[in-house]
Amino acid sequence: MLIENEFTVPAPVDQVWRYMNDFPQVARCMPGAEITAVNGDRQVKGRVKVSMGPLKLAFAGTIDILEKNEGGHRVVMKATGSEEKGKGQASATVTSTMTSAGNGTRVMVSQDLQMSGAIAQYGRGMISDVTGALMKQFASCVAANIGKPGGGAARGAPKAMSGFSLLLISVKAFFKNLFKFGKK
Repeated sequence: MLIENEFTVPAPVDQVWRYMNDFPQVARCMPGAEITAVNGDRQVKGRVKVSMGPLKLAFAGTIDILEKNEGGHRVVMKATGSEEKGKGQASATVTSTMTSAGNGTRVMVSQDLQMSGAIAQYGRGMISDVTGALMKQFASCVAANIGKPGGGAARGAPKAMSGFSLLLISVKAFFKNLFKFGKK
């Protein structure tokens, strides 16, 4: 499943590029994420926790940098993970590109996502909506922290996505898809 998002950060592209290539800073802005190991500048290991009502998932995984083009401000990563207490698996090839946009930077993120297990039971629409909500939280956190000493460790750092938030997103997705279906 291909999911594409974009957002703008009010900072120059070179500054955003440096920020986005600092794993600890980026992880502080990812809801429910924590880094467990950094292996050079090409690999990071970590965990992500997500709560969906009674379903609580924790994934452990690895992100490998496959391609890094500093001049083009483009990075391609392969993320793989497994549920810590289940049989679910997730993998994604994530391509991120940054370009100047007025006084800021436009960040485009493309995620080719594959999932199995409990999380795969949620439809494409809901997963796309949840990913969009997470990306908005991430973008707000980056905008609040970029240029701050130490990357703004605690400023605007989002909490793990809660079951209530996911419920609201899924209800919104349901009605959006219902009305889309009715217009055909």
